[in-house]
Amino acid sequence: MKARTKRGVAIAVGLTALGVAAALVLNAFQSNVVFFFSPTQVAANEAPRDRNFRIGGLVEQGSIKRDPAGLTVNFVVTDLAKTIPVTYTGLLPDLFREGKGVVAQGKLGADGLFRADQVLAKHDENYMPPEAADALKRAQAGSMSAAATMKSTGKESKP
Repeated sequence: MKARTKRGVAIAVGLTALGVAAALVLNAFQSNVVFFFSPTQVAANEAPRDRNFRIGGLVEQGSIKRDPAGLTVNFVVTDLAKTIPVTYTGLLPDLFREGKGVVAQGKLGADGLFRADQVLAKHDENYMPPEAADALKRAQAGSMSAAATMKSTGKESKP
């Protein structure tokens, strides 16, 4: 073989190896990416049904139900506009409480129940994940604008 041919083969093998390595890294990265969705987005079917994702918001008051025979906990996550029921089996963080911020990671079942495999609670009085804070602000703004529209049109609902 000529030196020029050897160089060409070496470059082709190197580029092929680099391409395979890049494909493997991108595949591993894609399978580990976990997106965040608010309860409003989940209710609007924007969240994937076949992949893990995170849902965040506040733990609804009065929604925590513990299984006395095990570690299973059922609760509801809300962004003050929509709610999503969540079930989790395992130890909860110490700061997990009703009315406090929470982020749960898992999958949404066909029945609409979010099955969490990890639950994270906010770590101090002032912190909330930016995605959860934005989702709560959008939900509050949406509910306020809907109430204002109903008042201005005179179509308030009576309880």
